[in-house]
Amino acid sequence: MSLSKEDHKRIADAIRAAEAKTTGEIVCVLTQTSAHATGLPVFLAAIVALAVPWLLTGFTTMPVYRILVLQLIVFVALLIVFCLPRVRVGLMPRRARRAIAYRFAMEQFVTRGLASNKGNSGVLIFVSLAEHYARIVAGSEIAARVPQAKWQEAVDALIAHTRNGFIAEGFVVAIEMCGIELAKYFPATGPDRNVFPDRLYVI
Repeated sequence: MSLSKEDHKRIADAIRAAEAKTTGEIVCVLTQTSAHATGLPVFLAAIVALAVPWLLTGFTTMPVYRILVLQLIVFVALLIVFCLPRVRVGLMPRRARRAIAYRFAMEQFVTRGLASNKGNSGVLIFVSLAEHYARIVAGSEIAARVPQAKWQEAVDALIAHTRNGFIAEGFVVAIEMCGIELAKYFPATGPDRNVFPDRLYVI
């Protein structure tokens, strides 16, 4: 996951342009992975490492201390591999991956202050790369006015660009589409009062 300074600027400019037409707020979050827990990798690495002595004592005459050293090496090596974001995510069932990414998106909606946004007109555009997950979380007031199909169109556009490696383009398109909906129902009524920084949060 690498975005250039120009990519960040394009996303910031897109947020600024969209918010100039609305009292609503747009926040963008990009994360490498939503699954930060290491319980499953540790468990799997331990299971394999525990099996090593049984295999070696059954088929070799290797001294006990060497077997224990090999057991430790196997455990550490597997733990390192299993903790790699894409490997860790790949070990989980698809439903679990989506549930974790959804929960993390909702946490970001609250953490970034959108849940308490005045007018409940804030929108979070969220992408989790390892889980291949994207979601738009909208405040209650804007969500009640905009059909879910409109948000899904923005998500689909975001996913299509991200899948092809054009992450910045995906965010820009999604921002523009969300901005159109926000401007319809929460048009700008005076000077721009920007509450949140116009930027992409990379976690």
